[in-house]
Amino acid sequence: MSDKKIRIMLVDNHPVILESWKFLLENDPRFSIVAECDNGNDAIHKAGISDPDIILMDINMSPVNGFDATEKIVSDNPHIKIIGISINNQPGYANHLIKLGAKGFVSKGSSFEELTMAIVQVYNGSEYICEDVRRFMN
Repeated sequence: MSDKKIRIMLVDNHPVILESWKFLLENDPRFSIVAECDNGNDAIHKAGISDPDIILMDINMSPVNGFDATEKIVSDNPHIKIIGISINNQPGYANHLIKLGAKGFVSKGSSFEELTMAIVQVYNGSEYICEDVRRFMN
């Protein structure tokens, strides 16, 4: 990886999650937080403006959920790579998000180390599904 920081947009409807991700990721020299959103509608709007490399996208939000926001963002900005994040660790969530154009999925039960590994791998062109979900896949 070059000296260029990976530009990340955070999307989650829980303030403590957003603040925690921001604090942890900003303390890693590989990453820069370029935007924060608390719903999918805001994420769709800010994606084109902030032009992140990676979006960490919560799934269960309203008025626009992470599935719908992912589909719209990928359609409008195909160069932006989305990693879905959810408390739900069932393969169906991850598979559906990947079909909509996301490049990765990490459960909220995953470690911070696994989250950063997912970010780097997706940024470098790979898809990533966390261990917490892969153990349920056939």
